[in-house]
Amino acid sequence: MSNTPTAVWPLSGFGDEIDPDPAVQAAVLLALGARHIEVRSAWGTNVSELEPEQVARLRGILDEKGLRVSAVASPIGKVDVSLPVEHELERLRRIISVAKGLEAGYIRIFSFFRADGRSAEDIRDDVMVRLGALAALAEKSGVVLLHENEKGIFGDTPERVLDIMTTVDSPALRIAWDNANFVQVGVKPFTEGYAMLRPYLEYFQVKDAVAATGEVVPAGEGDGELDATIAALKADGFSGFASLEPHLASAHELGGFSGPAAFGTAARAFAALAAKNGVELY
Repeated sequence: MSNTPTAVWPLSGFGDEIDPDPAVQAAVLLALGARHIEVRSAWGTNVSELEPEQVARLRGILDEKGLRVSAVASPIGKVDVSLPVEHELERLRRIISVAKGLEAGYIRIFSFFRADGRSAEDIRDDVMVRLGALAALAEKSGVVLLHENEKGIFGDTPERVLDIMTTVDSPALRIAWDNANFVQVGVKPFTEGYAMLRPYLEYFQVKDAVAATGEVVPAGEGDGELDATIAALKADGFSGFASLEPHLASAHELGGFSGPAAFGTAARAFAALAAKNGVELY
């Protein structure tokens, strides 16, 4: 293979997996060669609760460092589906204002939990109503929602993610693809999901996991078929964000955590896989 990369993907990462302080987040991401950051929380405050002055302060820090925001990683849809539609619409309105303040065009979301004893089929219609309303608000607001396949939500398997995409059928709802999360629900991500979901795949969450235990590991060290996924994305002309979400240390209340050293390990593992496949990260 030629040493000249034929694909270039912008590299991003979940800043709060590094440190609660955005200045530290920015410094580490820049040191790893990223020019973007995915914002889930800042100073220990989730994006859904950031005040306008905090958003402005965060924007100032990122501008000073020269980092742009690839996406706002919201908790929208990580609630029980029995809550009224307006509950998540109100939270999304607030998060859209955060995204606008950070000049981010993407907002990561989920597709709802269900109570014990309820099947995915039981909640399907309620999920579609809620996601349809969220997508309509996003489209009107000029942002794109990225559905992340997460264990325990309605859209945890490729088939149900496809059901969401075809049923809601909105240009403002696309896929944030997560190999590790598919592994954790017993799916071989590339083999069983890639071809079906590729038309909607717009954002790549970089994470790997071991099928036997569900443990999250650096890219290429698990059963997430990262190598095949990267090769296929490159062959397909993918040019979207690749966002590091390593989850290599114990989870904390705002989501997964890695710390600077483990985050660096994850970044180097992904960079090696990308380079092997002729993908340059910037």
